Formats: sequence, C-alpha cells, structure tokens
Amino acid sequence: MLPPIELVIAASGLDRLIGDPRWCLHPVQVMGAVITQLRLWTETISGDRPWALRLGGGFITAVVVAGSTAAGWGLEQLSLRAPWGVPLLVIALASALAGRSLRLAVEDVLKPLSSSPPDLKQARHKLGWIVGRDVDGLPAPELLRALAETASENAVDGLFGPLFWMLIGAGLWSINQALPGPLALAWAFKASSTLDSMLGYRRGRLQWLGTAGARLDDGLTWLPCRLLALSLGQLGPALRDGASDPSPNAGVSQAAYAHALGLRLGGLNRYSGIEKAKPLLNPGGREADQKGVQAILNVSQRSALLWLGLSGLVALLA
Repeated sequence: MLPPIELVIAASGLDRLIGDPRWCLHPVQVMGAVITQLRLWTETISGDRPWALRLGGGFITAVVVAGSTAAGWGLEQLSLRAPWGVPLLVIALASALAGRSLRLAVEDVLKPLSSSPPDLKQARHKLGWIVGRDVDGLPAPELLRALAETASENAVDGLFGPLFWMLIGAGLWSINQALPGPLALAWAFKASSTLDSMLGYRRGRLQWLGTAGARLDDGLTWLPCRLLALSLGQLGPALRDGASDPSPNAGVSQAAYAHALGLRLGGLNRYSGIEKAKPLLNPGGREADQKGVQAILNVSQRSALLWLGLSGLVALLA
C-alpha cells in the first residue's frame, strides 16, 4: 500500500487527467438518489409541520453522511486486503474531486462567448446548467460575472473542500489504518455538499427540511475556504468583503479570488424572477472578463498543487 499522501496525490493527478467519465456511475449520483427517496418519505410523513420537517432533515443528513462515511471506510479497509486495492482506492478518491469537471464546465461557457460574434444564447444555455440564478436575457458582461463567481465559489465546494478533508483523512490513516481515512472523510464532505445543493434552499418546505444539511456543509467548508483565501494571500480582504454575504463561505471564497486577480464581483442577481442584491467584492477592481475567468481556473490549479506540495513535505518530515 502506498503512503496515504501519495494516494491523495495520485487521485489528484487522475482527476486532473480524466475528471469524471460520464459513462460511469458517480458516487454523488448515488447520494443524490438516496436523498431524493428519503426526502419523498420525509415530506409524506411530516407534511407542512416545521418541527417535523426539521427533524426529518436531521435524519436524512445523519443517514446520508454516516452512510457515505461508512462506505468510504469500508472501501479503505477492503483496499488494504485486495490485490487491486490501490487502483480502486485512487479511483474512488478521484471521484471526490471535481477540479477537471469544474474547468471543463466553465470553459464550455467561455467557448460561445469567444466566437465572433459571441453566441449569447448558447452561452446562457450552458451557464444555466451550473448556476442557480436566472440567465435569460443576461448580456455578455453579466454572463462573465456569473461565470467568475461560480468558478470561485465552486473551487471550494468541488476541489479544495474535499481535498482538505482528504488530506486530514490521510493524516489519520498514517497514524492508524483502522481509523477513517482519506476516502471516508472526503465522501462525508461530498455527502454534506450534495445535501446542501439539493435541500439547502430558503423556500417552501426546504427552509426547514434542508437546515441540518446546510449547516453541516457550512461547518465543513468553513476552514478549507479560509485556508484557500490564505493561500491566495487575501485572507484579510476576503473576510472583510465576504462578511456581508448571507453565506459564511461563498462570499469569502469569491472575495479571495476577486482581490487576488483584481476583479470586481457581486451585484444584482435574479433568482426565479426575484431580484437580490449581492454584496460588491473588491469594488475597485475591473469588470470580470474572459481572461479573469480563465485566471481563476489557473490560480485554483496552482493552489491545489501548493496544498499537495506542502502536505507532502509535512508527511516527509513526519
């Protein structure tokens, strides 16, 4: 068996090379299917009673996170015994990282914006798959701002959050391989992130049903988000600008990239036809452009390499 940090490095390399093949069932799809079924049962039993929905949401969160952790832990223990355990574990670890998937999704929106003339209709269609805001009628500058904001926010959710917990798990596993290791903790994080993305909305029954999952995701993302801002050399400005955002993490991660790259993010967005003003981040920066969006992707890649390099050095010294 390879040292735990080498498993994480190998998984990061695999994610960078091939990402998530669409023909292969992804663990997040399994988590999503379980959440959907549990939500159906919970809403049937709870009706519109807030206390029952909160209780049901806590139950869903406990089942999905505990089940994902146990599945990862079980695969880790299997990998210690099976001759094909190392490749299986590396593939499973890579499934928790979304660095390449995020890059491809963002660049897929940039392509129609780069054509002459820009194909705004196609860009809006592709952007609509990766953002929660309304995209109909958005002009090119607003499309680029939305793209920059989702690239900077999802860098934490899709790459640095799971990578952080993977590295923590690698540290635990290097102490005792009977403990939950990198896959168990990474899948626990992915479970909380999936719960937040599916249930963490402040509307209808979800304002009660999704509370537990959203709070857990906020807690698990808090430290990696701030470590990323520190990696970018923008912790102070990110905390200052991000403080007015209702999310404890989204504003901080977006502000870190905005200050690091001299971009101005935030402003007026529409969600299901309702306008919502988001705080301005780095107000003195330039408007988000194609070079700025591409720079976000490149900086994320370099920061991930920095995290892996420092973690490898710590493991070597230890």
